[in-house]
Amino acid sequence: MSRLFIFFQYLLPHHLLSRMVGKLARSKFCRKAFIGFFIRRYKVDLSEAAIQDPAAFENFNAFFTRELQPGARAIDEDKSTVISPADGAISQLGEIEQGKLLQAKGRYYNLEDLLGGDSAMADLFQEGSFATVYLSPRDYHRVHMPLAGILRKTIYIPGALFSVNHTTAQSVNNLFARNERLVCLFDTVSGPMAVILVGAMIVAGIDTVWSGEVCPRKGRREILTQTYEDKALPVNLNKGEEMGRFKLGSTAIVLFSHGSVTLDEKLEASSPVRVGQKLGTLLNAQRNDEH
Repeated sequence: MSRLFIFFQYLLPHHLLSRMVGKLARSKFCRKAFIGFFIRRYKVDLSEAAIQDPAAFENFNAFFTRELQPGARAIDEDKSTVISPADGAISQLGEIEQGKLLQAKGRYYNLEDLLGGDSAMADLFQEGSFATVYLSPRDYHRVHMPLAGILRKTIYIPGALFSVNHTTAQSVNNLFARNERLVCLFDTVSGPMAVILVGAMIVAGIDTVWSGEVCPRKGRREILTQTYEDKALPVNLNKGEEMGRFKLGSTAIVLFSHGSVTLDEKLEASSPVRVGQKLGTLLNAQRNDEH
């Protein structure tokens, strides 16, 4: 069944299928039935949501990108910690070695490819560390800042829309470097940090808090780079603050520069994580506090 699942992913018209679902998710057509089925199918818990009545959501997208109640996620406020950007499970985490990131056991992908061929940005993270968080359909789908940061650059990279679940990660080469994605580069107290929002099969869109919907894009699908260095009002986000969201499930990847972060040794592939949970420790936290 796993091989058949992968085989059909190569045949399916990824973008057409995802955009059709996107239109349905934005409409009010059968919203109550669709939301009810989804809650039952994936055992979605609405007890922490700001809106708990499934019938109160305007459409499926509103349900899927639902806001949580204040205080539903405890943010680790220790200045020396880095937090998980999303609810979900660790797909992989570890060191970036010779420009390669671990995708699944025995499978690696290229850092520069992940960043859309931006060699200068890739140099910032050589021999650094990474954490990949998979958001399942039942999870909360807003992405938050692992550290406070100032946005410097984004790169929208068109690509395929393979599923990003465990089965596909084990079977499709260069999965995260071939799917549609948005790379967000931030300056932080610990140096550069990238948060990468990776699209997936049936993902109807990716939004950011500073620019709204990023994809799907209309017209030509090409790499689009935007810089924020000279903006009159910089995008400055606090640790734990929302930075983006997925309209249907996907993956968030965080990159840290060499010698800046040590990842929590308790975490490993398949470890469950939640927004605000400790992901790692800043190695230069004491120096930053003194500064």
